[in-house]
Amino acid sequence: MTRKFPIFGTFVIAAALVLSACHGPAPAARPPEAGDVAAAKVGDKTIWVSDVKREAVAQGLIGDGEPLDVSSQLFHQVLESVIDQKLLASEARKRGLGDDAAARHRLEMADDRILGDILVENSVQKAVTENAIRQLYQQTQSTGSPAEEFHARQIVTATEADAQAVKRLIAAGATFESLVLTRSIDSATRFSGGDLGYFTADVMPDQYAEALKNAKAGQMIGPFQIDNGWALLKVEDRRLEAPITLEAARPQIVRFLTYDEVRDLLENLRRGAKVQVLINPPAGKEAPEPASAPPAPGALPTPATPAAPAAATAAAPAPKDAASASAAPKVVAPVTAAPKAVVPAPKAAEPKAGATAP
Repeated sequence: MTRKFPIFGTFVIAAALVLSACHGPAPAARPPEAGDVAAAKVGDKTIWVSDVKREAVAQGLIGDGEPLDVSSQLFHQVLESVIDQKLLASEARKRGLGDDAAARHRLEMADDRILGDILVENSVQKAVTENAIRQLYQQTQSTGSPAEEFHARQIVTATEADAQAVKRLIAAGATFESLVLTRSIDSATRFSGGDLGYFTADVMPDQYAEALKNAKAGQMIGPFQIDNGWALLKVEDRRLEAPITLEAARPQIVRFLTYDEVRDLLENLRRGAKVQVLINPPAGKEAPEPASAPPAPGALPTPATPAAPAAATAAAPAPKDAASASAAPKVVAPVTAAPKAVVPAPKAAEPKAGATAP
């Protein structure tokens, strides 16, 4: 006996067969970023090279934007960490650990942080352009004037009498460099001929700046009293420092533009939002800046300078306090010629939150 299917049932079966044939295997996962490459799969979840790099940045293993060679041991070490995270998260979902209120709140906080970071990245990408970098560089070069820098050697003695005795030996024909090793008590410069390298007067203690005010190349200055004794200086050279190049200034300009953009973004957001702090700060103290706020810069730190002789970085005269609150401390002993760039401080504003800039 032949079984007859109703017309409607036949249509449904045929449609199902056609749909099945059209769909075929599930499509491959699409990369989250252009040019991204799959690094591993955990079940049906793909781990991308960008995921591994982002995790390496989060762990502090590389800086943001630094390359990470996919054939390196570090890359594979971090990849294993990301695989473990995927496995743990999958098991947590199976156990329903993300369903309670506390877990949902933590997930929401993580989501807020990620979305905030994406907004900052997007805003900074639009603001920190090559044109903006060049424009600020030209502005600083046109408004700033080069400072004078000195190249000097020093002998430090415990007493003024010792310093005067050294001065008499030099007058009698002894060389300054030969006396450094036998008479100087400054361990930082004693084994490098007393060499302080090139430096500007503003990075040195006031006693040095005052002594060098009218100094000329080839002149011996002192003795004059310093914090740890008495100093004699031999001025090797005095010149105008070379202007910093665009490429040398680029890192600090990018930091400045990034900070300025993040601050403006948060100013506008706070201005349009209703924010209530429900826990008062300690009595008699102002509320601190939020923990995520970047330090407010004055003059941004200059790029890294060539290294000074190894012995010239320990007990040489410490620089006086910088006027800028955020300027990176200068090296204790001045180093070989390091041109400085003066980047204008961001616009004055009330303390505010700031997301970590990319």
